[in-house]
Order: sequence, then structure tokens, then C-alpha cells
Amino acid sequence: MSRPMSGSVYGAASRTRTARPDAAPDTVPWAASDPYAAALRTGRGPLFLRRTDGWLLPLDVERWCERADAVDLEVLDRCEGAVLDVGCGPGRLVAELSARGRAVLGIDVSEAAVARTVRLGGPSLRRSVFDPLPGEGRWDTVLLMDGNVGIGGDPRALLSRVAALLAPGGLLIAETAEADVDERAQVQVVDVTAARAAGSPFPWARLGTPALLRHADRTGWRTTAQWTSGGRRFVALRSARSRAEPPNSTAVISSQRVAKPSADSPATDR
Repeated sequence: MSRPMSGSVYGAASRTRTARPDAAPDTVPWAASDPYAAALRTGRGPLFLRRTDGWLLPLDVERWCERADAVDLEVLDRCEGAVLDVGCGPGRLVAELSARGRAVLGIDVSEAAVARTVRLGGPSLRRSVFDPLPGEGRWDTVLLMDGNVGIGGDPRALLSRVAALLAPGGLLIAETAEADVDERAQVQVVDVTAARAAGSPFPWARLGTPALLRHADRTGWRTTAQWTSGGRRFVALRSARSRAEPPNSTAVISSQRVAKPSADSPATDR
């Protein structure tokens, strides 16, 4: 596989972006006033996704706001070439890859997440995965960690979009739910300890490994690995897009050297 972006970073990724008027709907739930932004500023929860029926899914904010742990490092060791971290959150994975000298870009719809990633020295843009992105059709690896296979509430649409972002034969590494679930719901980010601390509703999905593999098979992906580590579950998929298909590429911006995170700064991700 070619490595067209190795040694360079796509986009003016060292500055926080503000949302555009035509931004995708998933920019709404992560606004600066939402409990998610407050949790990222403090590095602490408790924080949950709440379905309309009241069911709560805990969000592991404290882990996301630490440096990449041993399980994360196993994932990063599997990454190839230039890496796009979709839903990078406060940036632990982007920061670690940057410190390794890898070409990497994090995207997130949360301004607070992008700002924290940038402070750690990680290149990041405030974008939805469904927005136009730098380097479309040329990324070697895409990450969907920490439940981000649920972005948009439509797994097949997300898988199709990721395939368009990857170079032919590119690698997707996704973290799946511990349970064998395949569900879609409207959810809100909530802090149950604070009055009125709830974000706007948005569509989300939860997928266990069997469900992700079913959706992947129906959208033309090839499964290359499945594993469990530290109680977390992962799947690696290969894009089946042919080299004959022209990528929807965007302009390359000149390379920027990424600062290594300082020893006393936590490296983080959503």
C-alpha cells in the first residue's frame, strides 16, 4: 500500500476550528455549554449517554483524559501509515501518535475536545466525519475508538464514509461494545449530578463485534482481526475499494512538526 501522507500532516490542524453554519447535525450535542465540554475541562465525570427511555450508558471520561494506556498502545502498534482518529475526543491517541513522529490527524465535533488535543500537541480539526476532510481517499488507517462506531446512528453509512476516507486497501480499527448488541437510539449526554446538565438529543448506535461484522460484510469490508484486551473488544477491517476508483482527495497542506506532549500534561481522547 502506498504511504502518501507519511511524514506530513494534512490540513491546518494545529488550530481549533469553529463550526460552520452548514455543519453536520452531530455537531449539536457537543456544544461548549454541554456537560461533555465541562467534563473534558476538568478531566472527570460522572457522565452518561441517556436514551429516551431513561437507560444510562456510562462514559469513561477519566480514562479518556489520561495518557494512552496499555490497551490503547496495542491498538496504535497495529496502525499503518497516516492515521485519522475519528471522534478523537481530548486527544490521548493523537498525542501518542504525534509523539511517535507519526502522521496523524484527530477530528471531533466538540470544540473542547479539539482544544484539549491541540494543547497536548496533537493536530486536530473541529469536523464531523461526514464533513469534507483533508486527505480524503488517502488515509492509511482510520480509528473508531471508545464507542465511536455509533457516530450518526447509522453503522452502514459510517462504514461507507470511512471507506471513502481510506486509501485502497486501507485499515479500519474499531472498538465494539462488550455485549452482543445492535441498536440505534436517540441519546443525550448527561451529568446526573448537576441540575439541567443535559445536551441536545442526537442519534447514536451501539454495536457488538458480531453486529459490526455483519454490517461490514454487507458494505464490502474484509475482516482481518478480532481481539479482546483489558476487557475491551476490537475489530480490524480492510477496505475493499479498488485502486481503480479515484479518491475524493483534497489539497495537501504543508507538513507541520508536532510538539511532544509535556511530561506533566495528560494525553487524552473521547
